[in-house]
Amino acid sequence: MEELKKQFRKCLETNILNYWIDKVTDNEHGGYYGRVDGHDTVHPEAEKGAILNARILWAFSAAYRVLRKPEYLKAAERARDYIFDHFIDKEYGGVFWSVDYKGQPLDTKKQTYAIGFTIYGMSEFARATGDRRAFDCAVKLFHDIERNAFDKKNNGYIEALTRDWQPIGDMRLSDKDENGSRTMNTHLHIIEPYTNLLRVLKGDHCEQLILTEEENTTLRAEVEHATRNLLDIFTDKILNKETCHLDLFFNDEWQGKRNIQSFGHDIEASWLLHETALVLGDKATLSRIEPIVRYIAAAADEGLQKDGSTIYEKWLDDGHEDRQRQWWVMCESVIGHANLYEHFGSAQALGKCIRAWEYIKKYLIDEENGEWHWARLDDGTLNLDDDKAGFWKCPYHNSRMCLEIMERNI
Repeated sequence: MEELKKQFRKCLETNILNYWIDKVTDNEHGGYYGRVDGHDTVHPEAEKGAILNARILWAFSAAYRVLRKPEYLKAAERARDYIFDHFIDKEYGGVFWSVDYKGQPLDTKKQTYAIGFTIYGMSEFARATGDRRAFDCAVKLFHDIERNAFDKKNNGYIEALTRDWQPIGDMRLSDKDENGSRTMNTHLHIIEPYTNLLRVLKGDHCEQLILTEEENTTLRAEVEHATRNLLDIFTDKILNKETCHLDLFFNDEWQGKRNIQSFGHDIEASWLLHETALVLGDKATLSRIEPIVRYIAAAADEGLQKDGSTIYEKWLDDGHEDRQRQWWVMCESVIGHANLYEHFGSAQALGKCIRAWEYIKKYLIDEENGEWHWARLDDGTLNLDDDKAGFWKCPYHNSRMCLEIMERNI
């Protein structure tokens, strides 16, 4: 396994992070470029998304925490400062959805998903460095979500609101999504940063961060309560008890069509929910969640192919499948199966993890130019229509995959 870990470290450093430092750094207007297309062409005047910048912050912060390389700290600080200066809404709280290439607000709606990722990035920077300003930002954004986006009547988190936290008609993350007021995806990426913030509050790798008595008691209790509630939402509302897949879109009362199976989200959720239970740390939660983790992972494997790849989605209404092998799905397949091996001793899962990695190396990594292609199509051709770097293509899934394998006890 040590040789395998060396492969992941090399990929992280030479293929992924170097690309973002050398290719995507915007030295004219600050931060990072908003887009590099599938043909590796930089678009310097593309809008810059909150998710992209928050994920860059997380990736370089996590890499610095593990490897302690000064260039990673510098890249993380660049992302942190750009978010502070251009994405944080200093009047109403939260973060803007996007800014233009000069850093001026472009789309000012409050997408809960984007705020969650900003918490993830800021909490990881605090975890890696002890930085008080990043920690305070993560806490402020946590309270922004809890105060404005949490639905006390129906439980759960509203998908999106206007800049000043009023109802908004179009709540979708992208034009591919249904316009539901509750989504699995947003809840997954709220429990993820809340879990990371809880790690910080528990002192995980945060020796330099001095917490007040109130933060050690009241704030920690608030974050833990919200995190436990999110875990219950997944088991009680989002998990399809019949199929063990996670359903995707819901209305205020948690009613949904339950008609799409998203294999990448399933395998990602299997290990993220397990991570949450492990960070919470009590035996009762672990004993409740661990069987569910294995059920969800088994459902995700319905999308697994003989070559080690995993297809994207299946629509139950007509049986249609999106058979792209997308980069992020493959990353989550590696982590999810590694998690099954580490915690449950599944040799079969380890084999699936390694086959997924072999597929990635052969078909998705751009060895010539750096970074990864978006996807392979079912006929084996590359998807060059989607970005190498952009609103949704960030050094997050693949950096995290490398770091997870490097840090895990496997």
